[in-house]
Amino acid sequence: MTRNGIILLVEDNPDDVDLTLRAFEKSKIVNEIIVVNDGREALDYLFATGAHAGRSLARVPEVVLLDLKLPKVDGLEVLRRMRADERTRRLPVVVLTSSNEEQDLIKSYNLGANSFVRKPVAFGEFVGAAQQLGLYWLVINEPAPGSGTD
Repeated sequence: MTRNGIILLVEDNPDDVDLTLRAFEKSKIVNEIIVVNDGREALDYLFATGAHAGRSLARVPEVVLLDLKLPKVDGLEVLRRMRADERTRRLPVVVLTSSNEEQDLIKSYNLGANSFVRKPVAFGEFVGAAQQLGLYWLVINEPAPGSGTD
């Protein structure tokens, strides 16, 4: 049912990583999920540098789920760098955060986020959100030409 692309989950909170992985499993999302724990590692993965040097850039994530409050490089800076590079400019980015700051919402969209989702606290709500995210980004959405996911 879904394309077999990679989901890049950029999240530093181990509990939120576990919650997201369990929600995707319960939602029957079978895509490979790469988890990175800070903004620097996200950029290294996306651009095949640092710890991810030598990784094939041919395998581009189908979608990036990006937390904002990250160590080393924050999520807004990750998003800014993604949009500044031709290789990742059109890659779908869903900001998935617990932030209630309106400023974060505005900055995310100004920097080119495709979607902004506040993390629900209850697991049942999170499973529902994961199902909707998976259905939309992995089944319904048509990737932009040249985004690396076509």
